[in-house]
Amino acid sequence: DQPHVSDPQVVVEFENGNFNFTFPNPQNVSEFSMTLFKGREKKEICALHLSKERVISKSNVSYCHTQNSSSSTTFILKNLERKHIDIYTYCLEIFLPPPYIDCCLKETYLYVQDKEDCFSLGFVSWIIIGLIIFAISCVCCVGACCLRNKNQKCVSNSHEYNSEYMPMAAVNAAKKPRI
Repeated sequence: DQPHVSDPQVVVEFENGNFNFTFPNPQNVSEFSMTLFKGREKKEICALHLSKERVISKSNVSYCHTQNSSSSTTFILKNLERKHIDIYTYCLEIFLPPPYIDCCLKETYLYVQDKEDCFSLGFVSWIIIGLIIFAISCVCCVGACCLRNKNQKCVSNSHEYNSEYMPMAAVNAAKKPRI
């Protein structure tokens, strides 16, 4: 039996706030390593080495954990933030049986939306909406006050007919009693 390295379909799932990268283990292999790299510079963040004797997992960061079953290997990325947005590459090394095989299987771009951004964006938008409503209500109040003052002036002027000429109108003077 020769080692079988196909182009396995990596399954990326978002579950309970974690990203799970699951890929099938190579067939007819007794010892292999699977490594997860981050970025174009391929910084190793997580690795799993499987042999007949034992399973050794290694993590260079706090947010990456490995899980292994007889048929697949899973890298679990927890508590991700915007700074974790990057390209993640999975590489496989087969040690036994010979010949040694080293290959990079897949690249996946991972985008993480920050929780704080969602809250602050919503909060900021509510503040902006509140300020717009406040400004509109202030403009309406000022407009209503101006219209009310203008109407009061018109009403008070309408009761005084010919108010400019009233002082000149003939008025009977009160007669003083003569003694």
